[in-house]
Amino acid sequence: MAKMTAKEAELRLRFRDNFEDYAAACLKIRTKSGDVAPLLLNRSQIYLHDRLEEQRKEKGRVRALVLKGRQVGISTYVGGRYYWRGTHRRGLRTFILAHLDAASDNLFGIAKRYHDNCPDAFRPQTGTSNAKELSFSALDGGYKVATAGSKSVGRSETIQLFHGSELGFWPNAEEHFAGIIQALAKTDDSECILESTANGIGNVFHTLWKAAERGDSEFEAVFIPWFVHEEYATEPPEDWRAPMKFAEYAELYGLTPAKLYWAWSENRTLAQATSGTIDEPCWKFRQEYPANAEEAFSSSGDESFVPALSVLKARKAENIRPYGPIIIGVDPARGGRDKTAIVDRQGRVMGRHVCRKVDYGNDCMPIAGELVRLYRDLTGRGESVFVVFDVTGLGGPLYDRAREILPTGRVYGVNFAQQALDPNRYANCRAEIWSHMADWFQDPAGVQCPDLDELQGDICAPIRGKGATRFDSAGRLILESKDHINERLNFSPDFGDAAALTFAVDMGVLLEREDDDDEDAQGYAHFTRSRITGY
Repeated sequence: MAKMTAKEAELRLRFRDNFEDYAAACLKIRTKSGDVAPLLLNRSQIYLHDRLEEQRKEKGRVRALVLKGRQVGISTYVGGRYYWRGTHRRGLRTFILAHLDAASDNLFGIAKRYHDNCPDAFRPQTGTSNAKELSFSALDGGYKVATAGSKSVGRSETIQLFHGSELGFWPNAEEHFAGIIQALAKTDDSECILESTANGIGNVFHTLWKAAERGDSEFEAVFIPWFVHEEYATEPPEDWRAPMKFAEYAELYGLTPAKLYWAWSENRTLAQATSGTIDEPCWKFRQEYPANAEEAFSSSGDESFVPALSVLKARKAENIRPYGPIIIGVDPARGGRDKTAIVDRQGRVMGRHVCRKVDYGNDCMPIAGELVRLYRDLTGRGESVFVVFDVTGLGGPLYDRAREILPTGRVYGVNFAQQALDPNRYANCRAEIWSHMADWFQDPAGVQCPDLDELQGDICAPIRGKGATRFDSAGRLILESKDHINERLNFSPDFGDAAALTFAVDMGVLLEREDDDDEDAQGYAHFTRSRITGY
């Protein structure tokens, strides 16, 4: 390599800390039209870059799970990022693992193109160069690529930078992930970026995503909606009018006419291929081009018992007026992956005062303390407040403790397995109150809930189908059990059960008993469809 000029040295110093400038000057990609052009970051790539750099500055390393739509350039970005990092520091070894041989070859081809087209002043000295490896001899670093297949792949490596592509489609994903994590350096400056489109639920990518979302992982969940990508836009014909469901979809996400028409056109193709309707976003479109994370994972062709679009509308609703008493639903943890979920509802507004999960193991005293503080804070503002517990398992002692501390008539217990008020329509109490919640989300007057993916994921977790939510031979509704959901999804719908508990109380009884000092006023809740309508 020839000696650098002063200008080149100045540029190299600037490029070391500025990826966007470096990419535009040094990295070349093959465009969709087949041309070779500079890597000018699109909006999806810029969004991801900013999130990763923020994490690196805060924690010294990067651990990211990236959920995105199809063909927005994330693999191209990660390849460029690792070439940038690996050629500006010594000893950084990059390992790429993809789900198919063709994908592995493509990702390695991106890296080779970066290297072959990099200006001489900024291209490191090449050592080994073949179909699976590219080394930088003077920097003691380089690239290796493999395909997910053999369970031992990657285990013998020492890796500083890891790119896992389409993790949701890996065979033997559990073994691969465990091996890569062991091989990944635990040092500052190391990076692990796992990216994928969704591939249903219950797989490793979905499990890791839910753990990151809960804060139970060192990985950060990064979701990139399809409409961020500037290429996904087509100007509509002058006489085109969006079907009602698409008009609602556009309003939810603030889509321009060009974005909406592109979505409608793409959905038309996917709906026809999956026997869906062209008049609303089909499950395949929502999976391939998700607008939020839970939509991507839940859109597997199965129908959620609580309609996902209704929950989305509630998440985006504004200026819904709360009224009436505040009902706080508490679904205590049962151990394992469960956490205690606490959600309130006041009329047509859910989660305005509290919507969170807490994890104190089997110790109910800190949970009781949190509830007491919340109760006193809300009543101190003049609100009328009631607390409803699921009393199975840990819920029993927590319910008893709350009854000791909180005023008479303000604490109710519900056993999900107990008989429904309307036993001819519902198999048990849990099916009944979830049915009321499903109706509430479809209230034509509009309802509002927190704009949280995890809340929607829990509420939309029960699905209809054999072994799930269905009707028995007597025509009674059976809701998919918590254990079945846990087995299918690897998480428990704690937020969903807490939210459903806010529908377990007969509002008429509560209002009559607000000033009742009788101990009998605290008991197992009554509930009626007629009296909770509107609440």
